[in-house]
Amino acid sequence: MQLKVWQDLSEAERLQALTRPAQDDGARVRGIVEEIIARIKQEGDEALHHYSKTLDHFEGENIELTAAEIEAACAQVDKKLKAAIDQAYKNIKAFHKAQKPTHVKLETFPGITCRTAAHAIESVGLYVPGGSAPLVSTALMLAVPAKIAGCQEIILCSPPPINPAIIYAAVRAGVRRIFNLGGAQAIAAMAYGTQSVPKVLKIFGPGNQFVTMAKRLVSDDAAGAAIDMPAGPSEVLVIADKHANPRFVAADLLSQAEHGPDSQVLLLSDSRELIEAALKAADEELETLPRKAIAEKSLAKSSAILCEDLQQCVEISNRYAPEHLILQTQNAKKLLPSLHNAGSIFVGAFTPESLGDYASGTNHTLPTYGYAKTCSALGTDDYRRRYTIQFASERGLKGIGHVVQDLAAAESLQAHRNAVTVRLEEIEKRGRCKKK
Repeated sequence: MQLKVWQDLSEAERLQALTRPAQDDGARVRGIVEEIIARIKQEGDEALHHYSKTLDHFEGENIELTAAEIEAACAQVDKKLKAAIDQAYKNIKAFHKAQKPTHVKLETFPGITCRTAAHAIESVGLYVPGGSAPLVSTALMLAVPAKIAGCQEIILCSPPPINPAIIYAAVRAGVRRIFNLGGAQAIAAMAYGTQSVPKVLKIFGPGNQFVTMAKRLVSDDAAGAAIDMPAGPSEVLVIADKHANPRFVAADLLSQAEHGPDSQVLLLSDSRELIEAALKAADEELETLPRKAIAEKSLAKSSAILCEDLQQCVEISNRYAPEHLILQTQNAKKLLPSLHNAGSIFVGAFTPESLGDYASGTNHTLPTYGYAKTCSALGTDDYRRRYTIQFASERGLKGIGHVVQDLAAAESLQAHRNAVTVRLEEIEKRGRCKKK
């Protein structure tokens, strides 16, 4: 992890310092995923079983877990872990339940009333990665808001063998249908449906490059499914001053570096002494980590940047738009009004990013790769669709109808104009009849 002085960098070097590791979305990955999607669309379960055996190495009989298998898996989870999952569930549920839709009802013109309404997305698919780091917490983060929003059908896919704690967390959050499916084949099955897996309207959850590519492709297909947000490797940016605890800073950097070799961490500070102490602490702590090799690859693509002052730190952070932003400065709350682009912000020395990953109650499904400039953290509203309703009385249409007629005529859309004209003629006709 290199120390760089922002003032000494050219604009090109600054751009390079803030550039994420390249995502592999090349022809090879795309070609593999396109073939998987095409076969599942055409062959359904036959293709799904093929890919489950060849890619997931699944030899079981049931793609979907039976009630007995779910019960047995939950029984394997020890009481201490169950208690941790239960407490995290309560906090996540409380925060997401409070996210109620805001409705508007307004008379925009005499006789014209407009309002908003919301309805849960009827069916959703949740993808929870497995592998070397089974994301138990992701099952909670995806399923809790889906249940609160009122989605009628919620299914969950995870690569086999599914960690029992993932199954317990999913069941705790209200999921009843769980599938032994991973990778692009899971996304394709949920997007298009097979004999065993129901088609859903929207897919949620992180994944590797194949999952990410599959989500992109199915979301571009009108016959596929919508997705939660663009995905990329995990990342964190820490803003720290001379008052920060170097060990805390180092711990926060490493907590994201261990996610994967393509993860990226950035440290911004106006104190060279703090940066040097934090990097030393990170080197020492790195030696104790089981995922040291992964973290080392991530740190090689990361930077520590010395800034003139905290305001410059803020400007760089807004430019980078991190997934996670940690503020370890004196009076950290004062920086909040100036920080606009971040997936989630962690304020103060005793608010590690891990808190939001697991148990504070906020959602850890966040925009990465700079999408925090335009996308939001996952919330209950992502499982709802908002629509508008309008009411017009005869008086309202009579009062505003000429506006619609003039605008429709300006756009040369005569049928649009006529839809108003025939009604105005009817209103005029009724008025003449009443006078008689």
